[in-house]
Amino acid sequence: MSFSDLVVLGGGSGGYAAALRAAELGKTVTLVEKDRVGGTCLHRGCIPTKALLHAGEVADATRGSAGVGIRATFDGVDMAGVHKYMDAVIAKNWKGLQGLIAGRGITVISGEGQLVAPDTVRVGDDEYRGSAVVVATGSAPVVPRGITVDGRTVLTSDDALRLDAVPSSAVVLGGGVIGCEFASAWTSLGASVTIVEALPHLLPNEDEDSSKLLERAFRRRKIGLRLGARATAVEQTADGARVTLADGATLDAEVLLVAVGRRPNTEGLPVELRDGHVVVDEFGRTSVPGVYAVGDLLNTPQLAHAGFAEGILAAEHLAGLDVDPIDYDGVPRVTYSSPEVASVGLTERQAVDRYGADAVRTVTYDLTGNGRSAILGTRGAVKLVATGDRVVGTHLVGDRVSELIAEAQVLYALQPPPSQVATLIHPHPTQSEAIGEAHLLLAGKPLHVHG
Repeated sequence: MSFSDLVVLGGGSGGYAAALRAAELGKTVTLVEKDRVGGTCLHRGCIPTKALLHAGEVADATRGSAGVGIRATFDGVDMAGVHKYMDAVIAKNWKGLQGLIAGRGITVISGEGQLVAPDTVRVGDDEYRGSAVVVATGSAPVVPRGITVDGRTVLTSDDALRLDAVPSSAVVLGGGVIGCEFASAWTSLGASVTIVEALPHLLPNEDEDSSKLLERAFRRRKIGLRLGARATAVEQTADGARVTLADGATLDAEVLLVAVGRRPNTEGLPVELRDGHVVVDEFGRTSVPGVYAVGDLLNTPQLAHAGFAEGILAAEHLAGLDVDPIDYDGVPRVTYSSPEVASVGLTERQAVDRYGADAVRTVTYDLTGNGRSAILGTRGAVKLVATGDRVVGTHLVGDRVSELIAEAQVLYALQPPPSQVATLIHPHPTQSEAIGEAHLLLAGKPLHVHG
């Protein structure tokens, strides 16, 4: 049996963040990972999907090059070349992560681990004991009952990233982040796509105005939307897949992507669960003393950067540092479709529920008034949700707005009054000006307001 100050079960975003921070604090760390460190985000999620979306962005730019006076011809998609590009991006990040882990003196154990005691993880015939254990076993795609995934016609997001050709047509079951990102990428690469979403809007966790702007943009891109529609049956056909909806309509496509969410990998974990998630306190401690849990196991945003924060929090807490719990309202959220949707803080509905309708006001700055957005040819808006002299939510729609949400997060965390933000000088022409313009509007002294 091997002993360490900390044993981490799972080397994804939350697990390796906990391992790196604990090692930085002088702890001896053993990290157990059955596949490759980096987990879903690096190998099957965040990084490859964004690389695929960038390939689609290049395809769209090539098709539209005449609009900016550039002569270019779009000759099609070399999917083998796209995979080569994606794999190179993954490999570079993986190599860098491996170097970080080795540089901190972390022992990596390759194999499937099982928590067999509050202080012990078993891998095969070997056991690894620690003063504390961080469980970070991640999540897997949800496949509803009655649907059989074959990896060729009926796909999960893992399967979709391995396709050796762009499908001619696709039905995407689920209009959340994963569904919208694949629908956007495939459309850019030449597929005909329809999204089926049981709720009334795409991205149901986002502000409704953001969802409506995305829906409008998707319709302009000829992405079919069946909102408020429930799939009642899925069957394979000679040409692909057929989806039957509750109203009797059928949708046929070469492939069906099942993108209705992800479930925590909690099988065999001897800790308290609630609704399938591990129950933890504000510091990540489970019901078993000495055992922490982080990442997709928790009923918190399934985001890599949330996992990073949870891993760091757990490592610092078990090391005895004085730490503050995570404010999950302040965790930025991004959907990397075209256009992108980004937000931090409360939606308008959440703010009304929390503070009352009379206490909440909103302003919206349309990106048509932003010079950089006009250059990029993108549409969208910045919406601020405020109560009193505090902005409690910022919601962005438009190409590249993911690069703006960090400023909005800082403003959310520091809570300066809009009049103070309005005095900040943003560089021109940038999309970041839209953040300043929205605060000018909220402060009652708008400048470049369109219409």
